[in-house]
Amino acid sequence: MKNTITAIIIFSTLLLTAACSSDSAAEQNDKPNLVVTTTFINDMVSVLEDGADGFNTEMIIPAGEDPHIYEPKASDLRVLGNADLTLYHGLNFEGRLGDVLEEGISVTEGFNENSIKEMQEENETAADPHFWFDISLYKQAFTKVKDTLIEYNPKDSAVYEENFEAYIRELDELKLFAASRISEIPEDSRILVTPHDAFGYLADSYDLEVHAPQGFSTDSEVSNNQIQKTAELIIENNIKAVFAETTTNPDRMARLQEIVASAGGQVEVIAGDGKELLSDSLAPKGDIGDTYLSMYRHNINTIADHLK
Repeated sequence: MKNTITAIIIFSTLLLTAACSSDSAAEQNDKPNLVVTTTFINDMVSVLEDGADGFNTEMIIPAGEDPHIYEPKASDLRVLGNADLTLYHGLNFEGRLGDVLEEGISVTEGFNENSIKEMQEENETAADPHFWFDISLYKQAFTKVKDTLIEYNPKDSAVYEENFEAYIRELDELKLFAASRISEIPEDSRILVTPHDAFGYLADSYDLEVHAPQGFSTDSEVSNNQIQKTAELIIENNIKAVFAETTTNPDRMARLQEIVASAGGQVEVIAGDGKELLSDSLAPKGDIGDTYLSMYRHNINTIADHLK
């Protein structure tokens, strides 16, 4: 996730390429051009824009791809170069896009430092960017997006405010739903094993214990020591299931299952047929979890159904 000299050189080259072409379909009307980096922010904008249509909105990182390791293209930089407004997560979530987002607005701007979890990344402390699994923090980011849209398109402020209030009520209902479903899991079974460490905010919200052999980074290798420790944890606590994610390699969970079996234990890997947990991206349009609300419900239902 760290920016490198190589990445900077690539960015510079792409920027020169992007500068050669400034034509865009978005320029065919007089609406401001809004660029969002991820599916989560795109979903926020879609909710708020319902009935307003105040912006030409384009998303950089496609659904199903991992923002941590996404490689920017020349076309992305053309889109960013034509933007009147850019919204991005921050907290180094869009790691390899970091250098070209400095003039945009982070939806996590204004978060209280004490509300942001910290994680260990290669023996260094890093901010945990997966704030959306804390519905209270998601509300704060949603508020930031709403206020920003109003600032850039005040004529539709009434629509934004109405959509905002209705969605906040849906988020409150979602929080109650999640708490109710997690309560079905016996306390000593609330141990969530996933490939990479994306569910810390969810754990804090619903009194879960999370273990991720891959750690924070989605492109790191899993050491034999990490796998062995996780396998021992599964056997000692009689954990029924471990969960693959849509943006990580499911083979790592299968490997963990094999090690547990070799020690005489048994654990189910929840993967395939849309069963994986959604962590760093919403699902592609039309699939289960293609909105924030459906993603959250899918994850909670999957966890509760297999751990209770």
